[in-house]
Amino acid sequence: MHIPTQLARIFRLWIAIMAIAAAMFGSVAANAQVPPRFYWKTLQGTNAIPVIAMSTSGNTNPLDPSHHFDPSASLSADIAIAGYAKMMPIGNKAGMLAVLVPMGRIEGEAIVRGSLARQSSSGFGDPMVEFNMNLIGPPPIMNLPDMLRYEPGFSMDVIVDVAFPLGQYDNTQGLNLGQNRWYGRIGTPMIWQLGSWVPDRRTTLEIFPSVWLFGDNDDFVGQTFESDPTFELETHLTRNFTSKIWGSFDATYIESGDATIAGTTTSGSDMTTVGFTLGYQLNDSMQLTFGYKSTLNNDTASNDLKLSTFSISLVAGWHRLIEGANRLGGE
Repeated sequence: MHIPTQLARIFRLWIAIMAIAAAMFGSVAANAQVPPRFYWKTLQGTNAIPVIAMSTSGNTNPLDPSHHFDPSASLSADIAIAGYAKMMPIGNKAGMLAVLVPMGRIEGEAIVRGSLARQSSSGFGDPMVEFNMNLIGPPPIMNLPDMLRYEPGFSMDVIVDVAFPLGQYDNTQGLNLGQNRWYGRIGTPMIWQLGSWVPDRRTTLEIFPSVWLFGDNDDFVGQTFESDPTFELETHLTRNFTSKIWGSFDATYIESGDATIAGTTTSGSDMTTVGFTLGYQLNDSMQLTFGYKSTLNNDTASNDLKLSTFSISLVAGWHRLIEGANRLGGE
């Protein structure tokens, strides 16, 4: 039998759900930045699991959002991230709970006391939990008719991230996957819908200010390491090219706080990264995304933060209502 027109529209919206789910996991754990379309709203009760691979290089640890760095350092990292997210209503507001666990290897060289030193670390990084709740925007999407009516207009969320100091850590060196301290973030992501909400022409401007807060690492090569808060401002201009392909121009400004080690304070630094993200819907339940970003000041003579990242993600998502609709359409 032919699928009814209304059900076909629901299937097209399911493609949009997967685009949102795929965006959830692009780079939260690496360089502490959020990918585009992360805070689009979808059907409450949706589940998503990602598999992500990233390669980074620069002079700062991509898994440390305080971005304490050595201008002489040359670091590289190959990171994989696994996670799980659950969209769920909180009262009459849309909400989400996500868990991310990074793993992989990081290595690099730096000048230490006049000599070249090489360090490396492999294993698991610090797992991170994110709680999100919408403050301003449309009501939560509870059923398929709500999906058909959804348009973000203007929306604003509040998010809280907490990283647990459980990752691989060696107190004899400064370069590690785990940070041996608690840290987290508070932010207010905002979305502006630009134009009509047509599936193959959706356009959004997304702005996300946030502040990272850090506990002390009391065993940093035998010393105490303290970090002042780090400020971030992320922006994304996203556009659908077809119902299955979308892209985004991404830019982020980061201003790291001062760092104090054994009573000696060094001033923080800043960096601006620009890049792009491309997403492609493989089928009704899987999405593939590609992303690249790099700091603007990458010349070797510069004394600033430098970081370049390339990422690939594959995400699977599901919801019992969509599965039921698919069974109905197959009859």
